[in-house]
Amino acid sequence: MTSSSTYIVHEWIEGVGGAEKVLNEFARMFPNSDIRCLWNSAPGQHVELDRRTTPSVIGRIGLRNKALTLPFMSPVWRTMKLDSADWILVSSHLFAHHIAASRPDIPTFVYAHTPARYIWYPELDTRSARVPLVRPLLKTLREYDRYCVTKGNAKYAANSRYVRDRISACWNVESDVIYPPVEVDKIIGVRDWTNEVTGTEQGILDNLPETFVLGASRFVPYKRLDLVIEAAARVGVDVVLAGSGPDRLKLEQIAERAGTRCLFVDRPSDSLLYALYQRAEAYVFPAIEDFGIMPVEAMAAGAPVITGSLGGATESVIDKKTGVHLAEWDQSSFDSALRLCSQLKGEAPRLRAAEFSNLRFEERIKTWMHSVL
Repeated sequence: MTSSSTYIVHEWIEGVGGAEKVLNEFARMFPNSDIRCLWNSAPGQHVELDRRTTPSVIGRIGLRNKALTLPFMSPVWRTMKLDSADWILVSSHLFAHHIAASRPDIPTFVYAHTPARYIWYPELDTRSARVPLVRPLLKTLREYDRYCVTKGNAKYAANSRYVRDRISACWNVESDVIYPPVEVDKIIGVRDWTNEVTGTEQGILDNLPETFVLGASRFVPYKRLDLVIEAAARVGVDVVLAGSGPDRLKLEQIAERAGTRCLFVDRPSDSLLYALYQRAEAYVFPAIEDFGIMPVEAMAAGAPVITGSLGGATESVIDKKTGVHLAEWDQSSFDSALRLCSQLKGEAPRLRAAEFSNLRFEERIKTWMHSVL
């Protein structure tokens, strides 16, 4: 562990995810900062993070169930020892920002992916509702969350305007908008990702329908991949779904009932996913996300994006220029969106995606933190 007096604080470390992309970028930007988290669920997958990270008492005793540990997270953050900190940079989507409440004299910068959906928007994240211990505490947890924000003296940034509005509504504080980093330079730098896949993956590409729309994400309910299948079925276009998750069988059944051809690509590599973006007529993204990294990836590969009318994706995807915002998913609306997308593929989406690069993120973070850098 380094002797640095600066700290990066993160909820917990997963194998993949938008929050981990932000954490890795913070770690790269500030190589001498120590990292604190509740636990590390992916040891060995982030070698640099492993070397610099100290888990909390929750992680050290091996208790890593998010819903069960929810009532104990804030006390752990508020009592965590940070020796002589010059500043603290927090990546928060639950309670990590509470670390500022007991340290109002230390400059603290909170990059908020969202106020905790577990407690503020349980209709969007049902995990807390499944735990009887948590359900009756939701109102108290909301009040305590807001109290910790007001008691601290942190400066806040949101990962989208959509989240900025949530922060204002939940915490009654102002925040700057800094969009998260996406590996757009890497994606844009390869004009044909088909040349980068393995022989086995080439076989998958060879078996793709000639024309298809792409859905790619975890196979879980809130990603709304059922809408991708049903909308495509109404206009008679094939579907490719890339990813994995517990809803795989349910999605297969939806496709069978809809009578549409749906090809599943299980856990694609980055190269294969980027090749799928390039082959698709459009990347279809119905989920209401805080930001949404995959629509930006798709645009970096030259694919137009069809998204809904709510959420962070409406900020990255420019309606009728790099994709289409749909208020309704009926046959007429989806057919019109596909026709327009056929004219949008290529350079316009790539140029838009370039605005969300790692370099842009670093510039904006350092401007936001200029008082301590």
